Amino acid sequence: MQLTAQIEQQLQAAFGQLYGLNVPLTELSLQPTRKEFEGTYTFVCFPAAKQLRQPPAAIGQALGELLMKTVPELSGFNVVQGFLNLSVAETSWLSTFNVMAENPAYGQAAPRQEHVMVEYASPNTNKPLHLGHLRNIFLGYAVAAILKKDGYAVTSTSVVNNRGIHICKSMLAYQRFGNGETPESSGLKGDHLVGKYYVEYDKAYRAEVQQLMAEGMPEEQARKEAPVLKAAEKMLVDWEAGDPAVRALWSRMNDWVYAGFDETYRKIGVSFDKTYYESDVYVLGREVIDEGLERGVFYRRPDGSVWIDLTPEGLDEKLVLRSNGTAVYMTQDMGLADLKAEDFPINRSVYVVGNEQDYHFKVLFAIMKRLGRPYADGLFHLSYGMVDLPSGKMKSREGTVVDADDLMAEMEATAETMTRELGKIDGFSDDEARRLFTQLALGALKYYLLKVDPKKRMLFNPQESIDFQGNTGPYIQYNHARICSILRKAEQMGISTGGPVPETLPLHATEQELIGLLSQWPQRLHDAALQYAPSLVAQYAYELAKAYSSFFSEVPIFAEPEPELRRFRVRLSEQVARCLRENMALLGIEVPERM
Repeated sequence: MQLTAQIEQQLQAAFGQLYGLNVPLTELSLQPTRKEFEGTYTFVCFPAAKQLRQPPAAIGQALGELLMKTVPELSGFNVVQGFLNLSVAETSWLSTFNVMAENPAYGQAAPRQEHVMVEYASPNTNKPLHLGHLRNIFLGYAVAAILKKDGYAVTSTSVVNNRGIHICKSMLAYQRFGNGETPESSGLKGDHLVGKYYVEYDKAYRAEVQQLMAEGMPEEQARKEAPVLKAAEKMLVDWEAGDPAVRALWSRMNDWVYAGFDETYRKIGVSFDKTYYESDVYVLGREVIDEGLERGVFYRRPDGSVWIDLTPEGLDEKLVLRSNGTAVYMTQDMGLADLKAEDFPINRSVYVVGNEQDYHFKVLFAIMKRLGRPYADGLFHLSYGMVDLPSGKMKSREGTVVDADDLMAEMEATAETMTRELGKIDGFSDDEARRLFTQLALGALKYYLLKVDPKKRMLFNPQESIDFQGNTGPYIQYNHARICSILRKAEQMGISTGGPVPETLPLHATEQELIGLLSQWPQRLHDAALQYAPSLVAQYAYELAKAYSSFFSEVPIFAEPEPELRRFRVRLSEQVARCLRENMALLGIEVPERM
């Protein structure tokens, strides 16, 4: 058991024995002791003092005395006002280290009897992926990887929104202005080419609205009556009717976009176990409507439309089928939820979707619970905030988004400039240098987007993200590369890292801190999995890299004359590199071995 968890359990038992209190473990968390005080972990007694109406120092003294009898790993304690500072014996640290270092699977949880689906990266085929998509994709990928590492069976899925009025707008603009242009003839990726015509449609639409307004039509009416909009709406009707020419154009342009998406996914290292297409699933849900009507979950209004009253759940009445019998998005999502449960034995289904859809998912989940779906309690919306730029909010139709491919190219160029200036590619071949630039660029981008709590709206600063100092991906990557250099030197010197280290070695404070952090890895991982929070993994990796940097600057490795202590420090470095590598891999980030 992790040492901190063991101490917390004994704290819980001590409260029961001393005061007859059953204190939840969540209220007994330890924190690192501040450096100006003696100790390893600190427990704050003030909340308990308020409840027990006793002096906090007296409570700390009583707890400390009892813990010394029940936790053999503790070497002493002291109480400073209401803070109980606990010292861990050096032999306990080294025993803990040997257990970790001798276990190749350390950090990998045992298999759990639970299957989780993570749905993310649900793009529209009328535009290329942009910065907002990247936050979604990186978040979904990391959540899936963390859950898998924590022992869950995981299926990653994507729903491609490849039909609807937005798709027809791009198709119509291409039909009118494309002149037969193709990705090959234009030199553009297919998704970029189609996105170009989505912007062209918006230009034509705005011009027509302005013309109608100049002719005296009110703005609201002009927005509805613009001829180009009417033409796009007719194209959608023709598509749903199976018009061969419209379907052929749709298929051709979507194939361009799929190829473009795939190229970007390969670049960022993302793939999916299953991809659903809206064109295949948009007709789903009709049977669910019939079932709900029969069971009284839904009701039909006089105009023929179908609704559900969710006011008891604190929501409102929601349309689930139009009066003309056509589906709404909710209809489709109900059917898709059933389909996913049929395709995979899932216990939980996580939807990674921006917070502008918070209400939609509250309604969807409430409906599935009303319908009595066995999987309904496991539905979860991982809501995340939008990504803003220093210049403001992105708008696809106006062409003001930060394109994902362009952004990555810009990040690689920045990584190259900074790396060359710092002299970190001396002795690299051209291919090795190019690979390093890509690793640094993607590491900077992914880490910057993932280190922030998903719920928070964020401002993306490319220059700040690629800094080699501070809480950035490149800082962690650099520390890993530095450790790899140390390990190569140790190998050249014939220093073996195999076998346990003596548990009588004297430890520096920075070594104790590193072992303590390494011992927290399984719990940190589990916390991130429970909260669907890659930011916790990112923070842990940063703390570990920073602690290693302090160790490296304060403790000699190869200048240490004692062979076993030198071997321990090399092996400690090896374990930190392993943990950094595995943490960053959960975020989809590669760490270089040379810089």
